[in-house]
Amino acid sequence: MATTAKATKTAKVSKAAPKKGTAARTSARTEKAAAITAAGFAVIMTGGKQYRVSAGTEVKIEKITGEMKVGDKVIFDQVLMTDNGTDAVIGAPTIKGASVTGELVEIGRHPKVIVYKYKQKSRSGTSRNGHRQPFFKVRIDSIKA
Repeated sequence: MATTAKATKTAKVSKAAPKKGTAARTSARTEKAAAITAAGFAVIMTGGKQYRVSAGTEVKIEKITGEMKVGDKVIFDQVLMTDNGTDAVIGAPTIKGASVTGELVEIGRHPKVIVYKYKQKSRSGTSRNGHRQPFFKVRIDSIKA
């Protein structure tokens, strides 16, 4: 009878080495957060949702009511909070006289989401539906406190 020996491979695993590019991404995030804090930011409310914005950033928001086209100016007057790096102003519920202006960059729709419903033990228990949520991409120009 011949016996066969199974060869086992041992792999060296280095737990100390970080993933490629992790340190660069982390430092970029902290630099971006520091730049936003230094330049100031605001919290606005539109479409029932709240967004943290700062000058020069782009934000995707839900559909804006009214006729809008790319290049139009958008003014958000429901400002909940502003911060310029040294002092913060919090509204109750909004700050009177504060506004955030921006320019409409893109009008589009998100990728399709499939909604599939199934009811077991019934012959006609399935329904399939697709949905694409519209969005408006706005570039924030200025924050007036």
